[in-house]
Amino acid sequence: MRISLKPFCDIASQRAPRKLRQVGEHEAGLTLIEMLIVLVIIAVVAGLVTMNVINRPDEARVTTTKANVSSIGVALKTYRLDNGDYPTTQQGLQALVEKPSTPPVPTNWAQGGYLSEPPLDAWGKPYEYRSEGGAYTLRSFGKDGKPGGEGVDADIEGKG
Repeated sequence: MRISLKPFCDIASQRAPRKLRQVGEHEAGLTLIEMLIVLVIIAVVAGLVTMNVINRPDEARVTTTKANVSSIGVALKTYRLDNGDYPTTQQGLQALVEKPSTPPVPTNWAQGGYLSEPPLDAWGKPYEYRSEGGAYTLRSFGKDGKPGGEGVDADIEGKG
């Protein structure tokens, strides 16, 4: 018995010859060098962003402290409306948290206080508070905690 392969050969010859598709330049992938260049660019940009973000926490603390000075100013003004004057320098900002027992004792101190806890600036340091002649000065000494300074070390002050 003889098996003929002719039917299989005829089918194969009827198919169009298979061509390798040429890849155009716009379809080509990235070379290793191009990938390395892209990675270096990404690393440089990430480094620049990181350097800018590292300096931002202190700027955010300055903004937070300025907002806190305003909020404490509102509490001090409310205290004054209730009691006729600001707390004395000796009573300090603690008078906004607990009713003072040193003269002049407030007559209409708000139940629960004006602040929930003694205020600290964004660096965790207490504010300097002074009350003189019916006005007050509230100050944070900035990051360095010393009078004066520039940038994040500059004093942040509120008056009323």
